[in-house]
Amino acid sequence: QVQLVESGGGLVQPGGSLRLSCAASGTIFSIYVMGWYRQAPGKQRELVATITSGGSTNYDDSVKGRFTISRDNAKNTVYLQMNSLKPEDTAVYYCKRTEYSSTASYLKKQGYDHWGQGTQVTVSS
Repeated sequence: QVQLVESGGGLVQPGGSLRLSCAASGTIFSIYVMGWYRQAPGKQRELVATITSGGSTNYDDSVKGRFTISRDNAKNTVYLQMNSLKPEDTAVYYCKRTEYSSTASYLKKQGYDHWGQGTQVTVSS
């Protein structure tokens, strides 16, 4: 079982910055994709950014150039640096880790999903 613990959310003014962290613990595999998703009130959960165990990253267009996802494999932790925050970035941010038992399962996209509890980010003056 994998546990994900998020931290770093809070209230920030427009144009400000926050850094979210997500630490994984438990029985974890070396092949994974970790990502951040967000859900605003009345909206569906949406992808923000992902990073693979190999270091490849992917971003939603709405955050490109403002957010940066990174990882520290030694700490089993992924970060989301959020700069130039806008009111429309307000949401609950969730960390997700998808684990793959082998390269073959990764190529087949047959992984195991784990979610964090979420952390609130509010951008308001």
